[in-house]
Amino acid sequence: MKIITQSLLMSAMFFAGAQHAVSAAAPSAPIAAAVADPARPLADRERDANRKPAETLAFSGVKPGDQVGELLPGGGYFTRLLSKTVGPEGKVYVFVPTRPANASPDFPDLVARIQPVVTDPEYANVSTVVAPLSKVSFPVPLDLVWTSQNYHDLHYIPGMDILAFAGQVFSALKPGGIFLVLDHAAAPGSADRDAATLHRIDPETVKKEVLAAGFRLIASSDLLHNPGDPHTAKVFDPLIRGKTDQFILKFQKPAATP
Repeated sequence: MKIITQSLLMSAMFFAGAQHAVSAAAPSAPIAAAVADPARPLADRERDANRKPAETLAFSGVKPGDQVGELLPGGGYFTRLLSKTVGPEGKVYVFVPTRPANASPDFPDLVARIQPVVTDPEYANVSTVVAPLSKVSFPVPLDLVWTSQNYHDLHYIPGMDILAFAGQVFSALKPGGIFLVLDHAAAPGSADRDAATLHRIDPETVKKEVLAAGFRLIASSDLLHNPGDPHTAKVFDPLIRGKTDQFILKFQKPAATP
């Protein structure tokens, strides 16, 4: 009886932990067209094999007409894809933080980095929102807030209030809206220890923080999981760059909020 009980308990634990794991959905026609977009830079297209953009976008549920906010867009790899997917009836707002007052002289110009996308007529539905990270907001309620490979960065910004940040994302979304977090995985149990050094974060830490803001975790994906990544190297290390173990978490703002 004890063995059977333990077996049933282990099975229950397995299914409880796996209930959010979701297989990659088939990309929609708009997503497929966005990935095939000839206006995309060659450098972006060369990264597609590792980043699997069609499947990642499909997992997010983004669709034509959506209002999307992208946090810290970098050079615009996903910005271009989101722009073409939501189409002319949709909008992509890229949120770029203002330069910190105590930034070093070599701090990158984040606004300039995304300008080639914002000023390109091919992506006319993209506009920039520039504000401190402590004041995340957008002009309209959003269907989707997207952040990829940079949630960990929040953990080494002096004075950053992660819970307040997640709360602002929550407020920016429509009821039922999605917050998608994609990032480099750190070793289990490491919390944010490696955020500033290896540029990784434990997905359990992300879950804890985002759920505390009122979100529900509705799905996760192992689409970018790499079991061969030992989680001990910086993500920019040539031996692992572009092939890190990454997690994708899909959170939802409840349709009916208090």
